[in-house]
Formats: sequence, structure tokens, C-alpha cells
Amino acid sequence: MANPRESELSYPLGDTLPAPGEALEVLPGLRWVRMGLPFALDHINLWLLRDIVDGRDGWTIVDCGIHNDTTKDNWERVFADHLDGLPVLRVIVTHFHPDHLGLGHWLTERWQCRLWISATDYQLARVASASTVGMGGEAAAAFFGSHGLTDPEALEKIRGRASYYPSMVPRVPAAFRRLMDGMTVPIGGHDWRCIVGHGHAPEHISLFSESLGVMISGDMVLPRISTNVSVVDVEPEADPLQLYLESLERLLPLPAETLVLPAHGKPFRGLHARIDQLQEHHRERLAEVLEACTAKPCHAAELLPMMFRRKLDLHQTTFAMGEAVAHLHRLWLGGQLRRMLDADGVYRFSA
Repeated sequence: MANPRESELSYPLGDTLPAPGEALEVLPGLRWVRMGLPFALDHINLWLLRDIVDGRDGWTIVDCGIHNDTTKDNWERVFADHLDGLPVLRVIVTHFHPDHLGLGHWLTERWQCRLWISATDYQLARVASASTVGMGGEAAAAFFGSHGLTDPEALEKIRGRASYYPSMVPRVPAAFRRLMDGMTVPIGGHDWRCIVGHGHAPEHISLFSESLGVMISGDMVLPRISTNVSVVDVEPEADPLQLYLESLERLLPLPAETLVLPAHGKPFRGLHARIDQLQEHHRERLAEVLEACTAKPCHAAELLPMMFRRKLDLHQTTFAMGEAVAHLHRLWLGGQLRRMLDADGVYRFSA
């Protein structure tokens, strides 16, 4: 859903966007790259930070784009035209999702450098690239079926997506350097503090530079859309929404004027306002879900038209189902709803 209170945010660069294969300077030594994605969310923002590692001048890349030839070709154009003749020295990845990690193996091999990522997301990526995690296959179809998704065509398509993650992350680098909450990473004369976030990914890492007044937020805070927070089949009783809301609270001590560099959308100011908007969004969704389940027992699939007032494709439906379950679980595990497994094998929630 687009942000109805977007006017409370400001965009220092206006509507200026880097073209594919180009880089736009945000601040001295900080450049913005934008790569395409084959989804309704059609782009990802990637970042270049001027750096010195082990006495060598070069660049650090933050996030990678998905694995495909178009993204590789666009990276090669960036390398040729926007690195000032210097090498890539390391690749930092905020979390394991395909648009962030997909080309991690190619970039680190291309430049003979190290991948930096949280340990949880690294290990999950290794598992997922060899199979799938929460995004397709028989287990995912069964999980969505247990929450009321009965459309045979949709379930068959979900079963057919067992190779969904490996198709965009075919390999994960064999070695990595671990990022942890509170850790400081010196990059190009500035200290960047790692801030862990939960709910969207297991151990998402955002980066904050106090000296620059900049946060690379990954997917934790986006200006126009709300971050996807889903329950998936590998952790079927999870409460990711509570984890996500707690993670937003951890960002409130950052300065209000922080320049936020999101993975999707445009760089913006108004971090505190955006956090308030996201908190309000989820309060409203929770209230709607509670009201619906008070009127009658509900499963997740029947809540989709209420929570998502637009036509959803299959990719969006899987995210929407995960998010509907997340809101039901927050109310269930918070004691406001009870969960019952019906004779048809579907979980229904009631007040």
C-alpha cells in the first residue's frame, strides 16, 4: 500500500534517479546505483562507498541485485564508468533476500573480495540456495493451505516454485565476515554502526554513520510502502510483526534529520515520521483483523481482500498471505485471539 502520509517526508534529491548502469552521487564518496527487478516492485537501490581496506583504495558495495545477465551487464557499466578506476574491496549485504544477495557470489569472485553479512542470514541463504525457504515448494503450499488458501491453481504454482530462491541466488560465497548488532565498520574514514532488525529477515543489518548523518536502511524502513513482515513455513508459529515493531523502536534514538537510504524508493528525510506512519499502519491492520475475527472465526486467506485492496498476482499473494498470518499471530500470541484447527485442517482465529 502506498504511504498516505508521504507528504510528511522530504526527498533531498527530488525525483532524480540513476539510470541503469549509472551511479548518482548522493554525498562525496557515496554513490547510488539502481537495478531492475522482475516484480511489481521493479527496482532495488544499491550503494557504493569510497573505502580503504588493508591499505588499498577502492569501493565497498552495499547489496547486490538479483542474479541475471541484465544486472551483471549493468554492474559492468558501473565498474567501467563510476569507480574512478578503483577496485571493489568488499561487499556488504543487509540480508539474505534474493534482490540483496543474488549476485553476492559473482561480485566477490569478480573482485576477489569478501562478503560481509550477519551469520543468521548467511547460513539461511546457504540452505535456501540449495532448496527453498518459505517461498515455494510443497511445504509452502501446505502451509498456505493450512491458512485457508484453497485455489488449486495458486497452490500448484506455489508447489512449482521450489527453485524460486536458487534461481535468483544460485550460489553463496564459501566464506564470509560476520556483521553483528552494535559492531562498528570503518568505511572510507567514517564509522558505520550495525543496527540489527528482525521481522523482515532473521538478522537484517542496517548501517548508520553519525558523522555523515546517513542510514542505509535496507528493507527495514521504506518511504512509500510498508516492509513485508511474513510468517513462512519453516517457522510456522512465528511472531515476526512483534519483532519488526520492536526493531522500529530501536531506530527512534537516531537523529530526526537522518538521511535514509532505502533499498526501494528514493533517499528521504523524516525517519521519525516514517516510523510513526509504519506503527500506525500496523495498528490499523491489527484493529481490522481483530474486528473481523470478533465478528466470526477467520482464516488468513479470507482476510486478504480487507488487508490488500488491490488485485494481487501470485508473487504478491504469497507475501500477502504471510503478512495476514503475521497479523493474526500477533493477536493470537498477544492473547487477543485464540487459534483453532478445524476438521478441514485450516487454522481459524476468533476473539
